[in-house]
Amino acid sequence: MSKYAIIQLQGKQYQVQEGDEFLVDRLDQEAPGKFEVSDVLLVVDGSERKIGQPLVDGAKVVCELVSNQKGEKIRVAKYKSKSRYRKVHGHRQYQSTVKVLKIV
Repeated sequence: MSKYAIIQLQGKQYQVQEGDEFLVDRLDQEAPGKFEVSDVLLVVDGSERKIGQPLVDGAKVVCELVSNQKGEKIRVAKYKSKSRYRKVHGHRQYQSTVKVLKIV
């Protein structure tokens, strides 16, 4: 087994390992840059587990903000039958790519 942690970032929970890259909603900082996540709910290192109540004391995850970008375009359509009502809108969510450097 490898080392992983469950963190809470922007109200959402993610299971991360060292070296992982994952997408989150846009963070309020410039890329590239490092930051620490101290909202760690669980840390597993081999057979050793630390479970937080609700957070693990002294645990943190060091992350790097790789880039800020827009996500894939989705199509949002409104339609009402028999009345010739159709509206189509596109939406692209702002996202950030985060890389996990170290679980402490």
